Amino acid sequence: MDNWWVNALWSITPTVLIGALFAIVLRLILRADRNERRLYREMEARERERLGLPARDDS
Repeated sequence: MDNWWVNALWSITPTVLIGALFAIVLRLILRADRNERRLYREMEARERERLGLPARDDS
């Protein structure tokens, strides 16, 4: 019975590791996108202010 549990653990390990890696990569991509959008909004606000345009209404 001991050997069965070891085999089951070794069978599941690659799937769990690949899933965890996928989740980490996806989180990094989403975080980078969020930060890039925030920086773009800040740059646009600065340019609008510099040009004397009204603030953008995002409603």
